[in-house]
Parts: sequence; C-alpha cells; structure tokens
Amino acid sequence: MHNLSRKRIWVAGHRGMVGSAVVRRLQSEGCEVITAGRETVDLMRQTQVESFLADTKPHVVVMAAAKVGGILANDTQPASFLYDNLMIEANIIEAAHTNEVERFLFLGSSCIYPKFAPQPIPEDALLNGPLEPTNEWYAIAKIAGIKLAQAYRKQYGRDYISAMPTNLYGPGDNFDLNSSHVMPALIRKAHEAKMRGDKSITVWGTGTPRREFLHADDCADALVFLLKNYSGEEHVNVGSGEDVTILELTQLVCDVVGFTGEIVHDLTKPDGTPRKLMSADKIRDLGWRPSIGLQEGVETTYRWYRDLSN
Repeated sequence: MHNLSRKRIWVAGHRGMVGSAVVRRLQSEGCEVITAGRETVDLMRQTQVESFLADTKPHVVVMAAAKVGGILANDTQPASFLYDNLMIEANIIEAAHTNEVERFLFLGSSCIYPKFAPQPIPEDALLNGPLEPTNEWYAIAKIAGIKLAQAYRKQYGRDYISAMPTNLYGPGDNFDLNSSHVMPALIRKAHEAKMRGDKSITVWGTGTPRREFLHADDCADALVFLLKNYSGEEHVNVGSGEDVTILELTQLVCDVVGFTGEIVHDLTKPDGTPRKLMSADKIRDLGWRPSIGLQEGVETTYRWYRDLSN
C-alpha cells in the first residue's frame, strides 16, 4: 500500500470534472495538492511542463488533463483530438520521468476498446479489434498514453499505472450541446424543453445502445484507491458494472428534471457503439466499489446544473 500522506500531488487538469473531483477527494488524504491553470503552464509545450515539474517537485502526478468531447466533437475534429492528446500525455509523462516523479496515474477512456468487444469488456480486450470510427482519434491517443506509461515502466522501472473510467458525469461536466457527452446533453435538453414548455425532446439515434455511467466523485475515489493499492503494468477498468439503454437514461433524466413531453428519435444521427459495459472484476477484486447510484447521481448533477444556469 502506498501512503499519500505528506506527498506532493499534482492533479493535471484540476479544472475539469474529473480533476476537480480528484482534488476534492485528496483533501482527506493529508497530502499537498498542486494545481496549475493554462496561464501557468501550457501542457502542449514540453519546456513549460518540464520547468513546472522541476519547480514544484511533486511525488505523484494524476493526469486528468485531456481534450475531450462527445461523438460530434470527435467526428468533426479528428486532428485536434489526436494531436492535442498525444502532445499533452507525452509531455507530462516524459517530464515526470525526467524529474523523478515516484508515482504516475494516467487516466484513459473506455473508448479505447474495440467497437465489438466482448461484454462486459475485460482489460485484455485492448487492441483485439477495430475501434468505433466516430471516436477512434481520441481512442488512439489514449491507447498511446497507456502504452507510454507501460514503456516507461519497462525501460526505466517507473511506477506508472493507468485507469480506464467508463462514461463519467457529475458537477463540473460540459453542458455545451456541440461538444458534450450524452448525460449532460440530455440534462440540458430536458431542462430547456421544460422551461420552454416544449411537447417533445429529440435524442440521437434509436435509443437502443447500452451505456455504463459512473459519477465523477466515485471515479475520483477509485483513482485514489488505485494510487494507494495498485502497482501493476496492466490498466484497470473503473466503472459501475451496470448499464442502461440510452432511452432508459433519457426517461430517467426527464423524470428527474420534471419534463413530461414525448421523446423523439432522430434516426439520421449515429448510435455509436451498440453496447459498452466494462468488466469491473479486477477493481472489485482489489477491494473497491462505487457508492453513488445512477438516479442519485443524476439528481445531484441536475441540481448543480440548475444552480449554475440560474
């Protein structure tokens, strides 16, 4: 077990949904949390990242920084999603190695797995089939990050690990309909439809794809757990172990928001991967389980969004 007490921990990407949740979770660990915005260090610039780590000297780095977005953003900005994420992860991992960082946690994404991976998806399904075309650019960048962490472990003996969260949501999520993921998009659509008195809301595709969701605070708890209890080469799935259809999720969101209109499907829009449920066996065997149910999580996220928009 790794003790985080009195350690200096840099959370890269602390302003994002996951990064801010990790910062909150670390407050009870007796450690010193280091954060830095883009005005302090541009993660796309290797010299700036190296200088920042040389000055702050963290013992641990949690890499929650990334360029992220939903299907639309991934499909229309392939170069940005591939290049930006490659640069960010390469710069941080190399600088961590150069500055003798003791522990490093790379945060990936469940989209790294093949489009038609076995369900639930075990960790060893990685690279066993073609990716989902609508987000393959982001997936390739994240796969490169996993392999980079493994390569530094193999060549230099670095204690670098990777975690693969499922679809995350919670306070601090991105609610921009042009770049958001499905959960915040549905919350915003349902809320605005209710405020306007609309008779219906439109969702992409058939509503039949199944997705797994995990609250950001549960994810942060799992990441801290792994930092304290895991040192293996293989990445670890971080998920709830349960999934719902997009239609079921839409109905749940509408119930929470209080929207009583019709749900209309736009069949001209893609469904994406038919099902994406990750196996949670490995992290369960290590001793971690989530504590926030889907309805409770949607309720707290909607309250946060409603307060933000008022």
